Amino acid sequence: MPAARSVSEYFAPYAAVIVTGASSGIGEEFVRAISKLSPRARFFNLSRTPPKSPLEAGQIVHCPADLSTASGQESAALAAQNWLATAGGGGAILLINNSGFGSFGPFPGPGLDRCLEMIDLNARAPMVLTGRLLPLLLERGGAVINVASIAAFQPTPLMTVYGATKAFLLNWSLGLWQDLRETKVHVLCVCPGPTRTNFFRGAGFVDAPATGWLGQTSDAVVQESLRALASGKALVVTGWLNKLQVALSSRLPRALVAVLARRALAKDRPVPHSASAARDIIVTPTK
Repeated sequence: MPAARSVSEYFAPYAAVIVTGASSGIGEEFVRAISKLSPRARFFNLSRTPPKSPLEAGQIVHCPADLSTASGQESAALAAQNWLATAGGGGAILLINNSGFGSFGPFPGPGLDRCLEMIDLNARAPMVLTGRLLPLLLERGGAVINVASIAAFQPTPLMTVYGATKAFLLNWSLGLWQDLRETKVHVLCVCPGPTRTNFFRGAGFVDAPATGWLGQTSDAVVQESLRALASGKALVVTGWLNKLQVALSSRLPRALVAVLARRALAKDRPVPHSASAARDIIVTPTK
């Protein structure tokens, strides 16, 4: 485990930051926070929507990308490699795999094709980008942040595919952390809970779980994540309430957790009458 340093000391060597989904939410906040810690850092955003960043021209580059398809993932990885070779400086590299989305309703709602896109974006895209960029990361040093969710720790009825992709991301991240433990590359898995945005109500929840004291802001999630990375942690569950929930659910039988989780989710939003009636929750708590 790397020696603990202050956050500002840790980020001083970073010259290049590649982020997926920096157009809003937690991805956008990562860019804002890291640019203050390392003014020399340059950012490369991979998403469909350009970021609304106040950074100076040239400090952030937007690359339009559809990370929900295999071809889009490979194109994005190639674009990131080319940017690192031409404009990404010569210092350490930080890869932040942040993009993702979920859907609410009985499987296979909102459609099997959409569920498969979710697997591609939430699970396959981080693996492709990390694998393609790993040679440069090993050469220059740096870190990989994978943004998962507290849903990774339990079954998630009515959000089955979403929870499964985050469970994959959690376990893959921890395995990768050990695979790279004797290299110059560190891996951190971030597991936020509900984060204060408007997507819950937009998705049809009666009582948005990210309001009031129950939710976190994007800034709070990012600040805790950056401290965890600088401290050499491999996993961080952000927010004390989320830590408590994860600790409690891990001590109960998983079948019972599935029953309780379904009741909680169905309370927040009426269950669609059919799988085809399920609407998208546009993004995960990472947005």
